Amino acid sequence: MAFLVKKFGGTSVGTIDRIKHVAKTLCAARKAGDDIVVVVSAMSGETNKLVAMAREVMPGTVDVRELDVLLATGEQVTIALLSMALKELGCDARSYTGAQVKVLTDSSHSKARIVSIDNEPIMSDIAAGRIVVVAGFQGVDEGGNITTLGRGGSDTSAVALAAALKADECQIYTDVDGVYTTDPRVESRARRLDRITFEEMLEMASLGSKVLQIRAVEFAGKYNVPLRVLSSFKPGQGTLITYDDEENEMEQALVSGIAFNRDEAQVTVSGVADKPGIAYAILGPIAELNIEVDVILQNIGENGLTDFTFTVHRDDYAKVMAFLSERKDDFGADSIIGNDRIVKLSIVGVGMRSHAGIASKMFQALSEAGINLRMITTSEIKISVVIDENYLELGVRALHEKFELAEEDSA
Repeated sequence: MAFLVKKFGGTSVGTIDRIKHVAKTLCAARKAGDDIVVVVSAMSGETNKLVAMAREVMPGTVDVRELDVLLATGEQVTIALLSMALKELGCDARSYTGAQVKVLTDSSHSKARIVSIDNEPIMSDIAAGRIVVVAGFQGVDEGGNITTLGRGGSDTSAVALAAALKADECQIYTDVDGVYTTDPRVESRARRLDRITFEEMLEMASLGSKVLQIRAVEFAGKYNVPLRVLSSFKPGQGTLITYDDEENEMEQALVSGIAFNRDEAQVTVSGVADKPGIAYAILGPIAELNIEVDVILQNIGENGLTDFTFTVHRDDYAKVMAFLSERKDDFGADSIIGNDRIVKLSIVGVGMRSHAGIASKMFQALSEAGINLRMITTSEIKISVVIDENYLELGVRALHEKFELAEEDSA
């Protein structure tokens, strides 16, 4: 017997048949003795429909307070239908909106952060033998206003509830059966990982892996909530995400996974003076535009001049290029050069901490594949390179083979 928080995403509850399938799974677990709290998303596609309706009514800037009120109805539909399906199967259940729980948040509409959770109503229902069904993605502020947590916020809702309720595990059910060494659509020999650390999962999520929302992983790491990624459609043990421990350290793979981000663009401010403050003069105004800069590289040239190169999200590329081109005389730049056909490719693994030569092994694999490296950045457990997008799939496969990530077959 265990106390589990189970989260089901939009595809898992996308139709009535799928909702009934989830209900059967939950009833079986309850009858086996588990105490269960379920967190659900809106049915697949519903949130997009609601956003489209809002924009039809308000073609300009949509009122964020009213948008949160509207979007929260998507999860409300799901919790009611799932609770009905559970009762139809003879399993007592009760549904709660975020406001009813109460999930208290700050007042940042569309991107609210959780402040606290009242666990008494849920624990009373658990004690009565009920399955509790909670609407993810939403909460309420001190003024009683409905708030939402942003895209993917149901993951965060589930982890926060698991922390507040001191659950044994938070299980995230999706359309994949775990975390893989890389995207199986790019490398067919990608292997499902039985276990990965919070640190590695955070890096992989930030570098392009879309299995879990970054905020949810951060929350789980902060409150030490064991996370497990499972498939709604395929039985299995999934992937456990937890803290590494000394017992497992000796067995930890050098590289756990390969992540990539296709949404990158590179900008070079060429021929600026190599003097204190030049980086801020270029990047300061870009930060004020609310544009995030990722990898940064400075090349020292001749005659006291330097080239300053950085990457931004591809959606921001045109805006950054126009902004810098208009102001290049302010920096004393010779030219502004851009490339929106690059990608970031990364290897991640806590084993890098205690093993030398990982970077050279990575560079060797890419060199043997004929792939030129435009930029390089490293941290304690990751190495990222910027390459031409045409070489992405080749690079992923080369690294996957070099680090023997497909060596063990998943059963």
